[in-house]
Amino acid sequence: MSKATTTDGQSPGPHVADSHDVIRVHGARENNLRDVSIEIPKRRLTVFTGVSGSGKSSLVFDTIAAESQRLINETYSAFLQGFMPNLARPEVDVLDGLTTAIAVDQQRMGSDPRSTVGTATDANAMLRILFSRLGTPHIGPPGAFSFNTASVSASGGFTVDRGDDKTRTEKVSFSRTGGMCTHCEGRGTVSDIDLTQLYDDSKSLSEDPFTIPTYTGDGWVVRVIAESGFFDKEKPIREYTKKERHDFLYREPVKVKINGVNLTYEGLIPKLQKSFLSKDRESMQPHIRAFVDRAVTFTRCPDCHGTRLSELARSSRIGQVNIADACAMEIRDLAEWVRGLDEPSVTPLLTKLRHTLDSFVEIGLGYLSLDRASGTLSGGEAQRTKMIRHLGSSLTDVTYVFDEPSIGLHPHDIQRMNNLLLRLRDKGNTVLVVEHKPETIAIADHVVDLGPGAGTAGGTVCFEGTLEGLRGSGTVTGRHLDDRAKIKATVRKPTGALEIRGASANNLQGVDVDIPLGVLTVVTGVAGSGKSSLVHGSIPTEEGVVAIDQTPIRGSRRSNPATYTGLADPIRKAFAKANGVKPALFSANSEGACPTCNGAGVIYTDLAIMQSVATPCEECEGRRFEASVLEYRLGGRDISEVLAMPVAEAEEFFGSGEARTPAAHKILERLADVGLGYLTLGQPLTTLSGGERQRLKLATHMGDKGGVYVLDEPTTGLHLADVEQLLGLLDRLVDSGKSVIVIEHHQAVMAHADWIVDLGPGAGHDGGRIVFEGTPADLVEARSTLTGEHLAAYVGA
Repeated sequence: MSKATTTDGQSPGPHVADSHDVIRVHGARENNLRDVSIEIPKRRLTVFTGVSGSGKSSLVFDTIAAESQRLINETYSAFLQGFMPNLARPEVDVLDGLTTAIAVDQQRMGSDPRSTVGTATDANAMLRILFSRLGTPHIGPPGAFSFNTASVSASGGFTVDRGDDKTRTEKVSFSRTGGMCTHCEGRGTVSDIDLTQLYDDSKSLSEDPFTIPTYTGDGWVVRVIAESGFFDKEKPIREYTKKERHDFLYREPVKVKINGVNLTYEGLIPKLQKSFLSKDRESMQPHIRAFVDRAVTFTRCPDCHGTRLSELARSSRIGQVNIADACAMEIRDLAEWVRGLDEPSVTPLLTKLRHTLDSFVEIGLGYLSLDRASGTLSGGEAQRTKMIRHLGSSLTDVTYVFDEPSIGLHPHDIQRMNNLLLRLRDKGNTVLVVEHKPETIAIADHVVDLGPGAGTAGGTVCFEGTLEGLRGSGTVTGRHLDDRAKIKATVRKPTGALEIRGASANNLQGVDVDIPLGVLTVVTGVAGSGKSSLVHGSIPTEEGVVAIDQTPIRGSRRSNPATYTGLADPIRKAFAKANGVKPALFSANSEGACPTCNGAGVIYTDLAIMQSVATPCEECEGRRFEASVLEYRLGGRDISEVLAMPVAEAEEFFGSGEARTPAAHKILERLADVGLGYLTLGQPLTTLSGGERQRLKLATHMGDKGGVYVLDEPTTGLHLADVEQLLGLLDRLVDSGKSVIVIEHHQAVMAHADWIVDLGPGAGHDGGRIVFEGTPADLVEARSTLTGEHLAAYVGA
């Protein structure tokens, strides 16, 4: 092969294309960023650090990744853009040197019961093709193995006009074989409703017998039932005849006329299934979710045994394995089974499937199964599942953006995650990581530290440079980088024990354990060892147990800390009492809303395929309330000024003087206790970081009445400096007489515990056993488990 030569004998200088080696951000003002200007090296691993709420995600996700995505969307035609979300340009003056950004965040996957690990990663699609080609007996195309596809058939005729007034009728038939179980409709579970939780059968319809939310005596729902003409309103429900009982519970929709108005009557059970059970549980209001948990039990489908698949789909096998068996295997076992298949006709498919399954194992998720519902994955598991499709990608010069990839990982697993990040970088990609863990910060080529504080006290770049430079920088992160919690000299004595016997949920292997009460207990172990199964699946959720899990806070741009925590109610009542008017006037979502912007504070202009434009409302000047409402004052402040206060200032305002309101002060104390003193009461929930949302949730639940608190990884999203404050909060809870049980990987929390329960030794079927019970000091001394080894290294023992 010929090779080009230069004629001048000198080596050519750097090519102009090689000069674009940084991502340049100038004047970023998204959320709390304060004119941030920074240059980020390309094809390097850059870690962004800083206290929770300092602006890390605002810079990395909401500015760099968001603008990259917006620019890519603009390359599509106007027709296609009409089907895409309208992305606003971030508040930034200049963004240069952007490449295609792939954001891998902690957002939970959809909680639809038909969404599984297999469907989310295309592994299921490949398995369906495999069984449609190699399975015996052959039952049909890949759709025949899909629990999302129902079997349908239809027949009929249509008339063909042939001209000269001649017509011909042709008969057609259509059928499609699907794999959906007809009994559970592909969900794997069926619901059973406890009728005693719906109504008091000793009462009649005229005595308001219902115990269902919104089913009140004077409401339309109850009036339709009572005045339908099917029942004697004065007759107790328990005395209904068989037909009356059937009409009451199961009758099909039928038109009825009440007071001259045509309405629809429907039996109670189908009505509840449509109104409550068809919704995602996590999107329900708390009181409705509590009712559903109380009244509805979900049991495994008796027809498909929880596999979601029809009998026909389960009848086709490769060797002795059907597709339901394959999806139920742990992925590392399934990978071994697929490696044992040798069929030249499907070699490309097997190669791709093996790579996908091996990626699961490599990323530390080999203990999952493909039939695991995606809504049950933790934030960390969901993030790593999304990484699967990128591990073998041939793309280079891509910007990968990760949000705390070490989340949910045991110290033993973090090194594996670090290696994956370095691999992506070494292929020529730019890797941007938002992270708090020193183990991941340590592998950075470049570190950007934002702060110095959170919220309005943050939003500036305090340091950028190397890890060693960060250590000597004097910033909050630099000062705390080498912090190490010490093992407590003395531990608290338990006041009792919570007995768990024969726990066998998921991978637990008949676990017997006594969890001490009156102390701080940490349940730990490698990812997938059975910690959540033991705590959430075995501790009875009876009265007195307050469980705070990782489910995200849902809220619109109208929701804020005041409305979410219940703080808005006592504030509105205090204003109403002081001014002799209705509380509803002090709600921007009700009577007091500015009529021009409907209480939003901004006017949104829809420009079709172009980004929507938000402009401050000229009528209320962004304060959300109409002018007459702002004339009412409490302690010299109007309602918009109170909602603009930070928590710390509001705590003082409502604690004494004319504005003293004990109910509001109590909630504000809890918000300050969890380190949210800088948040303003009216700040939209959509602008809060993940760590801030988790602590907001913790503050809300601290007001629940209960003797046992169960926390699931409360250090998620917390900076090293914030962990110390969290430990103080846990101590205060225990010292007030509560029992605190924490699922946690953070060594600082382990070292601070009174008692540790360590599960393992591995994940999946290699875990599910208790490998250690005792004090942190005993665990460090024994070093008999992976946790013991890492904790000993952490405390320097």
